[in-house]
Amino acid sequence: MLIGIDVGGTFTDGVLFHEGKVVSSDKRLTDQHNLKISLLQVLDKLLETAGKEPIERIVLSTTLVTNLLATGNIERTALILIPGYGLPPDTFKICRDTYYLSGGIDFRGRVIEDLDRAQIESTLKQIHELGIRRLAVAGKFANRNGVHEKTIEQVANELYPDIQVSLSSKISGKLNYPRRAATTYYTAAVAKEWNQFTKAIKEAIKERGIKTDIHILKADGGTMPLDMSLIRPCETVFSGPAASTMGAVALTMDESNSVVIDIGGTTTDISLIVGGVPLYASRGACLEGKLTHINAFAVKSIPLGGDSMLSWQEQQLRIGPERRGSAACFGGMVPTVIDAFNVHYRLQIGDFNLSTNKLAELADRTPLTQEEITSQAVDMVYEQLAVTIRNMFKEWENEPAYKVWEVINRRKYALDRIIGVGAAAHTIIPGLAERMQLDYLVHEYSPVANALGAAAVRPTLSVELHIDTQKQTAMVDPGGISLPIKNAHRYQLTDAKSLALEYLKEFGEENDLEPQDLEPEFYTEEQFNVIRGWDTVGKLFEIGVQIKPGFIKSFKGVRI
Repeated sequence: MLIGIDVGGTFTDGVLFHEGKVVSSDKRLTDQHNLKISLLQVLDKLLETAGKEPIERIVLSTTLVTNLLATGNIERTALILIPGYGLPPDTFKICRDTYYLSGGIDFRGRVIEDLDRAQIESTLKQIHELGIRRLAVAGKFANRNGVHEKTIEQVANELYPDIQVSLSSKISGKLNYPRRAATTYYTAAVAKEWNQFTKAIKEAIKERGIKTDIHILKADGGTMPLDMSLIRPCETVFSGPAASTMGAVALTMDESNSVVIDIGGTTTDISLIVGGVPLYASRGACLEGKLTHINAFAVKSIPLGGDSMLSWQEQQLRIGPERRGSAACFGGMVPTVIDAFNVHYRLQIGDFNLSTNKLAELADRTPLTQEEITSQAVDMVYEQLAVTIRNMFKEWENEPAYKVWEVINRRKYALDRIIGVGAAAHTIIPGLAERMQLDYLVHEYSPVANALGAAAVRPTLSVELHIDTQKQTAMVDPGGISLPIKNAHRYQLTDAKSLALEYLKEFGEENDLEPQDLEPEFYTEEQFNVIRGWDTVGKLFEIGVQIKPGFIKSFKGVRI
């Protein structure tokens, strides 16, 4: 049996899945002050249904990192940059506590300027005196040689062991210095809270006597073991939209072009499926306006949900963005989007009279009738969603996968349907689809599609390898591992690919990935000759291999 749990901004959903069927599901309000409690309440309900049946795997999707960044509730974090030569150092500034050190590494990993020990100690002293206990270190081309970053870490550990240090060379092996620095900064910023969360989950699972793999859903729609998430917790940002997107694919399992709209209580997440495959953000996830090396779907979140409150401000009707509890029909104190749809379409959701009463109270404070309020609210919701989708298509058109689809299919991309998931999908999607003149699908399990998506997806892992045969060295990511290469002068592209595969399998075994999950796919295969004078004196290889996101072998779709 498989368990998937999605901790959303408003609801926590869970499913117990076995042999193509949803055996049990559960939906509860999320306690944003204690995500662990929300998660465990749903888990206990599913375990009760499972009885003594063994649980094969538990996959969790959580908004913890997203919430920390969105609310700014992260501990003050410093960033030390070693920008080397080129652009002015301020070009790479990410946060207010950004410090710059001398020193340099070139693109082949050679030290071209040594660090200044006195400068390191002075900078660390400033950071410590400010009360900062989290530190990110990022050097230009540290992914080619992390010696400078490691030196700073060693000095920090010697002088100030209470400072927690994150190194970019261990976080990402990709080029693009600003993105690697941003990824490292956000990793350092959320590491402590994430470590506490994972520790609490492990203890809770142990208390329940469960002996099974626990995975976390990543922003790219794949999973990683809970222990592995300790290295790069920021990979879990946007795991909610990833869960809804994979849930939509799980419910359809076809090659249609679809827009996925996940309407929760607080926000709506929108993503695109191109030929049955989710569209990725080719430049990586964007956090607080900064691009990162976090692989993620191309998603858009807007502050509009079923529980978004209706109010009268500045002589006009407003929707949200704040949420003040549940819809009136479910006992809430203010009229919401769901209440407007409930009354406008006579849907009889919850207590219909409570929706009517709260909307009547709002109408009494405005020059509008109750009918005019509900009609305007419904129109505003449809218009905001339609405009957001149209604007997103302008952004999506620049994504490589989008363009490739049009070239292969020799026609312009066109939507086949809207897939609605989330608690409010049944209420809102039919009318939106009618207005946009599209087909739609709101499945029986759409309300818990996020949890289903989490339960069914497989682990993902990638290895990036940089080989310099003249230096007889290789750099392996993840981990920033540097190792010597034997018979480097004989190295060919096939040898480099074989080495990358070896590390992919090794990392997979270390993280408890099953052999059947290891279906490697090469996404980068590059070879460059190093020329000195008229002679070739070496080669550079860039190899990228991954276990791409998808579903576990046993998942063939959902049977009703």
